[in-house]
This record gives sequence, C-alpha cells and structure tokens, in this order.
Amino acid sequence: MMQQHKTILFIEDAQYLEDYKISLKFNDGAKRVVDFKDFLQKAKHPDIQKYKDIEKFKSFEISYGDLEWNDYELAFPITDLYNNTIVN
Repeated sequence: MMQQHKTILFIEDAQYLEDYKISLKFNDGAKRVVDFKDFLQKAKHPDIQKYKDIEKFKSFEISYGDLEWNDYELAFPITDLYNNTIVN
C-alpha cells in the first residue's frame, strides 16, 4: 500500500507590487497576486485599519513560510492566500 505524503504549503517569496497588491510565490511553484485593498477598506479593528497606511502595509515579512506584519499582528491563513480568498 502506497502512502500519500501531503506537502505542507508555505510562502517562499513575497514582493510588493503596487497599491495593496503583493505577489506571492509558494513552495509548490504556484504564484498568486493578492489584493488586500477590499479587506483593509472593510476592516473595523484599529490594529488592522492602520495598515491602510501604505508604508505600514509594505512592512510585511515572511516568517516560517507565513506572510505577516509586525510579529503576527496581521496575518492570513496560508490556504486563503493560496486560493486568493481573503475576507473580513
């Protein structure tokens, strides 16, 4: 019986493009451009609203394969980023 190995998905690279768009490259070779504008415009929480400031928004990092801001103050599930389905 063959065992199936499930690949753990993570982000290898993230590049700021423009406005609130970030290009993501995943470890399986997939690339996505995720636009965070709608999410940020609808956000009510002040810790999220401050990322409407484009300079703060551009301060993201990749930590342990996740896209995050300010030590995980703002982060998204990897599958939501992969499927480009971020919602409030």
